[in-house]
Amino acid sequence: METQKIKFLNSAGWLNKDSVSTPKPIIKTIPDWYRKADRFAKKPNGDYWDGADVPGMGMTGKIPTWKACPAVFDIMGSGYAYLLPCDLNFYKDKNGKISVKIDDVNYKNFCLPRDPMPQFEHPSGYYKAHFALMPDWAVIVPEGYSVLYSHPFNRYELPFLMTNGIIDNDKVNLAGSMPFFVRDGFEGIVPAGTPYAQIFPFKRENWESEVIIEDAATIRDKQIKNSAVYRKPDGGIYKNEVWEKRTYN
Repeated sequence: METQKIKFLNSAGWLNKDSVSTPKPIIKTIPDWYRKADRFAKKPNGDYWDGADVPGMGMTGKIPTWKACPAVFDIMGSGYAYLLPCDLNFYKDKNGKISVKIDDVNYKNFCLPRDPMPQFEHPSGYYKAHFALMPDWAVIVPEGYSVLYSHPFNRYELPFLMTNGIIDNDKVNLAGSMPFFVRDGFEGIVPAGTPYAQIFPFKRENWESEVIIEDAATIRDKQIKNSAVYRKPDGGIYKNEVWEKRTYN
């Protein structure tokens, strides 16, 4: 597999390779709740469930949980992370409006109130007032590549929600700004080093679609064959025999 290079360009003179906000492979930010989760389903007494005890499971042995799903790990470990360079202290002002305080003098303008976005669908469960972050870094990718900027995938425990976008960073290399919403009811500190965006480079390609219709018998036959192959006790057939590992350094 061919290896490409992504470059991160500093947007402030004080930044260096050892700065808190220096981008890193996002796999290095995998949260504790993921690391500590059980790979196989457990009963309330701590024993593992056996597929043979569950009607319709169609398998014997330990029952894999979402932790055993390579697709979940793959999406959370692909690409790079933007990290907060300082603590963000969210609080309600005297009018009950969510506000933010930053003590680091270098980052007084890192997180700013965002102007309203008329007709943009507001995410349920988040304050109406929102903010924008001014990243420390800009991205450079090879010709023909773009970059997806998103909220860190599956990181629903974070008390904020980033908006998502795609930029052709082979042509433009500006740090820009990243709007986000704060969870309704949240007050407190989001610490420096917290990943706030997932950076995923991809090759620009044109696509066309085709719809394929199969009869019910063919679909059923495939389901039976797929169950025989993939619904194994160790839950690792896809990871060991199908999945192609990518590295992000």
